[in-house]
Amino acid sequence: MSNPMMNRAINQGAQAGRNQPVMSDQDLNNLFSQPAAQNRNAGPQVADRAMTYDDVMMKTGVLFTILLAGAVLGWFVPPLALPAMLIALVLGLVNAFKKEPSKALIIGYAAFEGVFLGGISGIFERLYDGIVVQAVLATLCVFGVMLALFKFKGVRYGSKMKKFMFIAIGGYAIFSLINFGVAMFTGTGGARSMEVFGIPLGIVIGIVATVLAAMTLIMDFQMIEEGVKHKIPEKYSWMCAFSLMVTLVWLYIEILRLISYFRN
Repeated sequence: MSNPMMNRAINQGAQAGRNQPVMSDQDLNNLFSQPAAQNRNAGPQVADRAMTYDDVMMKTGVLFTILLAGAVLGWFVPPLALPAMLIALVLGLVNAFKKEPSKALIIGYAAFEGVFLGGISGIFERLYDGIVVQAVLATLCVFGVMLALFKFKGVRYGSKMKKFMFIAIGGYAIFSLINFGVAMFTGTGGARSMEVFGIPLGIVIGIVATVLAAMTLIMDFQMIEEGVKHKIPEKYSWMCAFSLMVTLVWLYIEILRLISYFRN
């Protein structure tokens, strides 16, 4: 779900980085030779600082801190989960189609998504004791494995694989929205409550979605790497952190639901 956003962010960021004026040695000498009072108006503007891995890590940490704070609220006040989910959906779409990353909107998304996440986690925990800890540990394990594969095995996606992933993610997103609407209006579990050859369809969909979310992490890592390599402006680290957070939240929710099917 997140990678089309990241792909656009990297492309826009790389273009923005190329458009920034770069100071030559002579420009620097002229700038530092100016009196202090005139430095503000002298010489060309200094280019925006390039994004680094530390920037993405720091922003990701900030967003998850905000998300966890919202989750605490949602845990103790579960009725807030549904309105928080709708607001987070709107903010997520705005962030996805916004040309420039907005720190305020991204932080707002993290807060409302946290309330939603805490609400549904509390509901699942009341139904299946200990399931939240299991889902969190499983999510961290999957994240660690995919990061290790990317770092040590050199796993990279080509253009064809990226196109396939974009189509698969988009198709699953459309299916999820339709299935959610059916479940809301019919009071059933939608397609996930059906069976195929005696096998609950929810388990099949859950496994496919979990694998898809795990594969999406590789794309996130790769696009962050490309962003740092192309020296895109630091402001795009907010979009990278946002996209990584969306993928991890998606992975956690799919694992949470998948475990619940086996615990049912």
